[in-house]
Order: sequence, then structure tokens, then C-alpha cells
Amino acid sequence: MMNPRNYGAVSGILFLLVALAHMYRVAAGIPVQVDGVMIPMWVSWIGTIVPAVLAFWGFRVARKK
Repeated sequence: MMNPRNYGAVSGILFLLVALAHMYRVAAGIPVQVDGVMIPMWVSWIGTIVPAVLAFWGFRVARKK
């Protein structure tokens, strides 16, 4: 059974990985195309910030006693 601390740690790690992937796309300038539509870089900025905040909250939950 997963307790809230473990859930916070696991979700924090997963959200951090998503944020890092988007950050890598921005830093490397990797173009993304979905069904013939180019996805602009600003989408990855949002995809970096939102999961980073969620990861921070997850890690805060994991640290609580």
C-alpha cells in the first residue's frame, strides 16, 4: 500500500522527468511535429514550468513527517 510520502516522492520524480524532457527540448531546439502540425517552443516552456511546480509540491509532500 502506498502512503502519502511515497506517493509524493514517486509523483515528484515523474513530474521532474517530464519537466527535464521539455527543458531539454527547449535547450537543444528539437522540433516537434504532431500529425503534420509543428508544436511551438512556448508549449515546452509551459511543459517545463507546470511539471516543475508539481514536482516541487510532490517532494514537499514526501518530506512532511
